[in-house]
Amino acid sequence: MKTIDKYLFQALDNYPYSLEETIESLEYAFSYDDKNTMVLCLYGRIQAEQLLNYESAKTYFQEALAINIYAFEVYPYYLQTLILNEDYQEAEKLIDFALTIKGINKSDIYTKRAILLEAQQEFKKALKEIKKAKLHSLQFAFDYNITDVEKRIQDKIDLLKKKKKKSKKDLKKKSK
Repeated sequence: MKTIDKYLFQALDNYPYSLEETIESLEYAFSYDDKNTMVLCLYGRIQAEQLLNYESAKTYFQEALAINIYAFEVYPYYLQTLILNEDYQEAEKLIDFALTIKGINKSDIYTKRAILLEAQQEFKKALKEIKKAKLHSLQFAFDYNITDVEKRIQDKIDLLKKKKKKSKKDLKKKSK
């Protein structure tokens, strides 16, 4: 095992529970190879998930993909960052591109498209993407995530239905 791998594994093992140790291990790994896509991805995740610095996170993710377009680990986190930063068009373009890459977890990418549509309150379209995600799912671990996203979207649809019913009742009361 290479030394960089040791430090990368330590960083991954520590994240997100011990950020100080994560950063220390990442700095060692980065000093051995500043072009390692896993290291850049984890730096991006820290920027996005812990510091809420989406622009900086995007820079790390872009750098990783510029080094290796097949850095599959980057796409889900980059997409989530774009969605949170409300860069919806950029996210859609990245999704379209990611789905053309041989070997990528398409189920995960379709789930991210569902989340993108959810953020845009396109709930019916989001459920169609969930269906695609389920059809492309090959691992049980991903099924759980898909189900969670589906439930959250369905809850929002139900919430809107209740709101519409309530507003119709209010209109009937006012007209009396």
